[in-house]
Amino acid sequence: MEVAEGITHTCHESYDRTDTKLGPEVFRFTRSQEAVGIYLGEQHYILRPEVVESYFYLWRVTKDPKYREWGWEAVQALQEHCWTPGGYSGIRNVYDKGSEKDDVQQSFFLAETLKYLYLLFSDDSLISLDEWVFNTEAHPLPIKGINPYYRVSSLT
Repeated sequence: MEVAEGITHTCHESYDRTDTKLGPEVFRFTRSQEAVGIYLGEQHYILRPEVVESYFYLWRVTKDPKYREWGWEAVQALQEHCWTPGGYSGIRNVYDKGSEKDDVQQSFFLAETLKYLYLLFSDDSLISLDEWVFNTEAHPLPIKGINPYYRVSSLT
């Protein structure tokens, strides 16, 4: 758990240290700085889910309220910097509050980013991690032998 919490803290820092409070696509560690996007091509944000996914899992396991607080910071940053009248867009530079949008709403934003934010703020009983596992695209799958919804397909 200590490693998971440490990595998630570092990811949060990569968000918190930008003007937009959204993390760069890539961040590096240098002798003088930690968790910053150094090169221009690394400073964009494309609505990725991995950081808020980590907040969700760590909230569920630890119940530490900071993970919900960090999730709410992400919601506010998404609304302020990525919202458009037609949906949400990535931005080209997380270090610039007036950054140009990239005019792309990635499919994983709806399927994963928003789903994990929703689950982060939902009651745990909505979906039990003791009975369900999420695949890489955030689709819940019933756990064999535990979840009554698990069914063996007759299509073979």
